[in-house]
Amino acid sequence: MNCQNPISIRYPTIEPICGLLTLFVIWHYGFSIQVPFAVLLTWALLSLSIIDVEHRLLPDSITMPFLWLGILINMFGIFTDVYSSLFGIMAGYLSLWSVYMLFKLATGKEGMGFGDFKLLAMLGAWMGWQVLPLVIILSSICGTVIGVGLMLFRGHQRNIPIPFGPYLAVAGWITLIWGTRISEAYSRWALSQ
Repeated sequence: MNCQNPISIRYPTIEPICGLLTLFVIWHYGFSIQVPFAVLLTWALLSLSIIDVEHRLLPDSITMPFLWLGILINMFGIFTDVYSSLFGIMAGYLSLWSVYMLFKLATGKEGMGFGDFKLLAMLGAWMGWQVLPLVIILSSICGTVIGVGLMLFRGHQRNIPIPFGPYLAVAGWITLIWGTRISEAYSRWALSQ
């Protein structure tokens, strides 16, 4: 087995990141039923991010089984109740689909892919409809900061699309870990104003 092809830098970079994220999720959730599922979701989100960056694709072979798994585990209240999960799927899909349709009507161009709708629906299945505004806000902030950074520092052209899936995935993971704290902090801030 001597193929003489160099090993891509991607593998020695992604594997430690995956390991660190896994350890962090285990540390964060402690000894609970949520740990194996949170780890699986972390791996799925990392995989989807990498695939979307490389191929501009969020494969149904990952999003759809994880969407169904989100419903299944929430039948037992692992992350939310099953009704929040089901409404999360509908709200996640329809919210980005609506943005897509409005953008397409206004410009005649497609602003995002259908995989983005399915990814947000998947996150809704796992964490419920209540977290979707936070996921959308966080993903928009991530996308804006990184997009502007790419244009300023790497000369990225404005007309070249940047995949939105990684930003949704990062926002979904942040929400999985710190969503409750972020929402509580925002509520305290809003009440103090």
